[in-house]
Amino acid sequence: MANPKYSLPSVMNESELLSAVEEVARLCGDAALRHFRTRLDVEFKSDGSEVTRADREAEAVAREWIGRRFPNDAILGEELGWERKPSARRWIIDPIDGTRSFVRGVPLWGSLVALEENGVVVAGAINCAASGDFLVAARGEGCWHNGSRTSMSGVGTFATATILTTDSRFRAQPDRLPKWIELGSQVANSRAWGDCYGYVLVATGRAELMVDDRMSPWDVAALIPVIEEAGGVFTDWEGRPGIGPDSIASNATLARPFRDALGVPTFQVV
Repeated sequence: MANPKYSLPSVMNESELLSAVEEVARLCGDAALRHFRTRLDVEFKSDGSEVTRADREAEAVAREWIGRRFPNDAILGEELGWERKPSARRWIIDPIDGTRSFVRGVPLWGSLVALEENGVVVAGAINCAASGDFLVAARGEGCWHNGSRTSMSGVGTFATATILTTDSRFRAQPDRLPKWIELGSQVANSRAWGDCYGYVLVATGRAELMVDDRMSPWDVAALIPVIEEAGGVFTDWEGRPGIGPDSIASNATLARPFRDALGVPTFQVV
């Protein structure tokens, strides 16, 4: 029987959106965590990324919850594809963001769940079940870390900033590497604490910049409300907001200087 708390109407307010993505991310992360640091067969997809039974089972759990409560909603997931429905609302799921870390027993992975309405991501959650970091955000409702309101750091100089990326080799876009190296020489710390965990660190004020040079919609969607509701700025490498092919997340204070240093051509401070 469905929990009445989460039997939500077809039109939801911001608080209900927050509850919905939180519950799906919690279920998804719990399902993945049951397999963490166990023996798993690893398969390789056509793009060279790794996938396991844990990824598929965690996404299936999320889809089952959504399907029972919102049978008309569309769902896009990394592992199980796109379930198209005649709805203005779409759920976007990455059951384990950071599978390479997951299969090696490294806790820097998370389950990402986003809710999009009429093409705009309105709520998102990041459940880093192994590290104990859980972030959830909805438009106008703020960003919450383990039950407490969180916000970006106020660091305003490169000399005291920490910058992060998933892969500092920038193999998808090698022309970006020289500017990253130059920026790294100017900041206090440059680290490869990657995948969604880097964005968690930025959203909670423990780092000032996180970048990736190749992203899919399920990698990006949940990050947008989390970063923006924490007071930060989220764009692609062209300076555009929303779901793009790559990503730059930063605190607001250094939003323009960081993007200038990275050669972002069209960024405008809002």
